[in-house]
Amino acid sequence: MTGLTESIESARQLAVAWRAMVLDRAADADVRDLPGIAVRWADSPFAFWNCVTLTESGVGAELAARRLGEAADIMRAKKHPGYLWLFEDLFDEEARAARVTAAEQAGLQYAFPGTGMAGDLLPVPDPVHPDLTFVRVRTDEHLRAYADLQSRAYGFPLEEGRGGLVGLARWKSDMYAYLAMRGDVPVACAATVEADGRLFVAFVATDPQWQRKGYGEAVTRKALHEGARATGLTRATLHATVAGAPVYPRIGFKPNSPIHFYNLKD
Repeated sequence: MTGLTESIESARQLAVAWRAMVLDRAADADVRDLPGIAVRWADSPFAFWNCVTLTESGVGAELAARRLGEAADIMRAKKHPGYLWLFEDLFDEEARAARVTAAEQAGLQYAFPGTGMAGDLLPVPDPVHPDLTFVRVRTDEHLRAYADLQSRAYGFPLEEGRGGLVGLARWKSDMYAYLAMRGDVPVACAATVEADGRLFVAFVATDPQWQRKGYGEAVTRKALHEGARATGLTRATLHATVAGAPVYPRIGFKPNSPIHFYNLKD
């Protein structure tokens, strides 16, 4: 794949995977596909379930500014805050240069960076880590532990994380979601799910007190191994945070588009 093709793939993976996941959280979720904008918004207190992304490629500066304004208007109409995911490589050079100013004029503020990644890397071996055992998420108790790991890693209140994940049906059935256990203590988590012919990696987290021990990489490998074994898929995609970005190339992922996350100005 070319760089632009992979960036288009990365944005589409978000739109496809998040549609199913936000509908799992809220049957009345806003999952509209508008001209140039995909809305994937459960209007949940758990902000990761509230997402808008721009979908066109080769976008020039004028169109980019208009789409950013439209996206911000959609976000303002919601009860709970969320994020605009902006895949930089879908913009042309002029639009990239004007991105910061255009976002500010739309009433958006920069939240944090990320990176789209993909690779034809499956299957991967079943991982072994001397400290860990792996438990597939099958119960609400498992989901509560998974949610608490997300909250600790990303700075959410525990109640928001639990409200976002506990009770979700897909996470206990057709998602390959795993907890990494150090004894009886959950220390890391990762999930994969089939999305448009790829295995999409999502919601990887490690408890801050247990970071830099290889736990996040090990549980990601477990989710990839089990997802690939069940589906037969050979290509995987993900969207990495800065903390996770150094880990995934060791598994075989290659970076593509930079991602910029925005929320509304206070």
